[in-house]
Amino acid sequence: MNDSTTQDAYQTWMCVVCGFIYDEAVGIPDEGIPAGTRWADVPESWTCPDCGVTKEDFEMMVL
Repeated sequence: MNDSTTQDAYQTWMCVVCGFIYDEAVGIPDEGIPAGTRWADVPESWTCPDCGVTKEDFEMMVL
């Protein structure tokens, strides 16, 4: 079963340390991450703009 609406839906990711939200639909244009950038495509070297932790400290939010 292939539900393209689920696969194509943008996800949000939350920093477990400070609560910063990364929304794939919005991106972070000020940091060079354009709207529509999937979490998997955010560079591994990227850090949370609020507290400085790495992507490992983010969890996908289930809505």
